[in-house]
This record gives sequence, structure tokens and C-alpha cells, in this order.
Amino acid sequence: MTERLSDEQSAPGRGRLLVVVAVAAEAEAVLRGLAGPAPGAVDRLPLPGGELHRVTHPSGVTADVLAGGVGPAAAAAATATALAAHRYDVVVSAGIGGGFAPLAPVGATVLAAAIVAADLGAQTPDGFADVTELGFGTVRHTPAPAAVALAADALGAVTGTVLTVSTVTGSAERAAALTARHPDAVAEAMEGFGVAEAAARHGVPAFELRTVSNPVGPRDRAAWRIGEALAALERAFAALPRPEFLKEARRG
Repeated sequence: MTERLSDEQSAPGRGRLLVVVAVAAEAEAVLRGLAGPAPGAVDRLPLPGGELHRVTHPSGVTADVLAGGVGPAAAAAATATALAAHRYDVVVSAGIGGGFAPLAPVGATVLAAAIVAADLGAQTPDGFADVTELGFGTVRHTPAPAAVALAADALGAVTGTVLTVSTVTGSAERAAALTARHPDAVAEAMEGFGVAEAAARHGVPAFELRTVSNPVGPRDRAAWRIGEALAALERAFAALPRPEFLKEARRG
């Protein structure tokens, strides 16, 4: 349906979640997971530049899913637009991504203990310096640890730093440089920091969830397991949206 429902009409009182993905295939996987074994109607809500897909999880949590585009700028703009239009308790940046072996193998589910902009900064004669080191802002958002731990236990997920990059890693040299700078990195993707920046400006807690489709390193499309990663994403969102997770997230 295309009729716009108000937040009051659609909220069952168990919490409201915004899930921001990059592309339609990820949104479809998330929606399949959220709908549960007896999928109901998905409401389509217009939004400038796109639309939200609203569904109620069997736990009673209402979730809006938004395909916001690829990269941190598109993700930030889409997230900010949704947050300006509707009220949410929690925002989750989600989708498939690359995993740092051996911590996050293909098929693994990853939750960010920290969301870090890995290439936001400047090259200097002494190497890369991020904008925090340069004195211009932050490159890190830290989701509520108790909520991360609760979700990781429910999902059997790996936790660690998830890197946001504007250029996906395609060589062993770049992978080594990233792990040297971020030894606790478990995955890389392209949207998490943008989502977290928008959420922070609206005072809404942000999280990042990734399922691993390929190892971070030399670009080998034959080794990608996109279908496996999308299936893992669906399973994750069948289990994640519990009221207790939203409660811990809001508590900080």
C-alpha cells in the first residue's frame, strides 16, 4: 500500500527501528527477516528522494527499512531525511560487507563495537592522519556496549571495529595498512559512519550490522558469496529487533 501512516497509527508501543541499507537487495533481505514466518503487509511511506518500507516484527517492534544509496554521503543524507520525518528509538546501518580474516570469515555476522571512518583525513609525510588527529572532528562512533553485547549473543555475531571506507579495499597492501592502523577491525563497508553521523546529530543511538560476503583484500569476485551473506542478513533481522535490545540501546 502507498497510503502514509502516522507514527502514532503504526507504532504498537514496543519501539521503533530505522534500518538503513545501501541497495534494494539488502532491503529485501532485511524485510524478509523482519516479517517473520507469517509475513504481513509492508507499508510504503514516501520520503524525499526515496521511500520507507514499514513492517512490524513478531516481537512488536516497528521497523522502517530505507535503501539510502552507496557510500557515506548518500547514507548520511538519507538517514537525516528519515530522522527529520519520523521518530525512531534506534538506527541500524546494515548490509553485506568485507570481513577481515580470520576474525570474520565469509558468512559471519558482525556487529560494530566501534564505527570508524577509516579514510577520512590526510596523507602526510609521516603517513595517514585522520581528522581527529588533525583537530577537525571525529572519526569514531561507539554504540552502547551493553546493547551490542546483547545483540551479539542473540545473533552469534562477531564484534569489533567496522571500518567505513569510500573506496573498497582491493589489495593485500591496503588490507595490511588498515589492520595495522585498526588491529581490532573485523569488517569494512561504505555507509556506517555516515549513518552514525546523522543519527548523532538527531540524538538517536546508532549501530552497525554487517554480514560478510568476501574477505577484505585482493579483489576476487569469483570468491564473493553474496547470496550467503544476504541469507545471513535475513536471519539476523529475524532475531535482532527485540524490545530489550532497543531498551539497552536507549539506555546507552
